[in-house]
Amino acid sequence: MSSISALANVHLKGQFGDYDGKNENSILKISEVKNLLIIQIVQYKNSKVSLESIKIDGLKLKDEPLSVSNNNETRILWNGPNNWLFVSLKKDLKKDIFNNFKETDFAITDLSHSRAIIEIEGKEVKEVLKKGCPFNFNNLEKNNSINSNYNGIAFTVDMLNNNPDKVRLFTLRSFGESLYHSITDASLEFGYKSF
Repeated sequence: MSSISALANVHLKGQFGDYDGKNENSILKISEVKNLLIIQIVQYKNSKVSLESIKIDGLKLKDEPLSVSNNNETRILWNGPNNWLFVSLKKDLKKDIFNNFKETDFAITDLSHSRAIIEIEGKEVKEVLKKGCPFNFNNLEKNNSINSNYNGIAFTVDMLNNNPDKVRLFTLRSFGESLYHSITDASLEFGYKSF
């Protein structure tokens, strides 16, 4: 069974907005990210398990605000106290996660098909995000993650890089099209290429 993309009905390929006469490197790049393994991991309040002993794909669960543990294929985003979002290209890690986290200590939920993911890259990424979100994006750095809202839509921002700026935006699948329209509308001023 194949899954249908969360943005299949709205994500159009091409150039949009004020791109005319601009160098392709100076316009934003917007894409939908598909086929990622996304698992929410929550440690119960009464759990006594030490996080120091736990690793997934060689990465530790950091219980520090804004923190992201990462390697080339996997990212673990701090989502709140004792709460993480595990995102990976390696789908086979799902079995390891469910086998290595005891049900008595952790709630493990596969969110892979319940999220829409938009990736934006370019020098104006933070300006686009500032248009709809109250967070001070000047303080957001590479390997930081926040939860906030964009024009009233709850979303998670994962800062992948800062030269140029590159972020992944996660939202509930049901809000994916609305977030996509909000982000692309905010990007028109700078011009963007969608692929």
